[in-house]
Amino acid sequence: MDDTIILRGIRLLCLCGANPEEQDRRQPYEFDIELMADMTGTTTDNLEDTIDYGAVLERVAAVTDNEAFQLFERMAQRVTDAVLSDTRISGVVLEVRKLRPPVPFEIKSAGIRVSRSR
Repeated sequence: MDDTIILRGIRLLCLCGANPEEQDRRQPYEFDIELMADMTGTTTDNLEDTIDYGAVLERVAAVTDNEAFQLFERMAQRVTDAVLSDTRISGVVLEVRKLRPPVPFEIKSAGIRVSRSR
């Protein structure tokens, strides 16, 4: 059974949206990420012996900084691909929330949750 590293409330500005104005201006998104990995062999306090979640966040930010998307479902898939590029991570649960969805309703956010594993 794997252990879980939990990263909550990661805020990034992304080019993502189906409307033309959403492709011209970065919008705020919030990410929650759960990383599954076998950490039973972590017997030291060395960062090399565990998942460096700072490095994971750098890969996530690289996706959102360098790519544009029309659908946040596709953005979620690209982010999970980046997370799983660390072969020690056996699975990821990713939740992405668009904090200002362009709909004519009072809504806090719109989002998606995806789970991927090897």
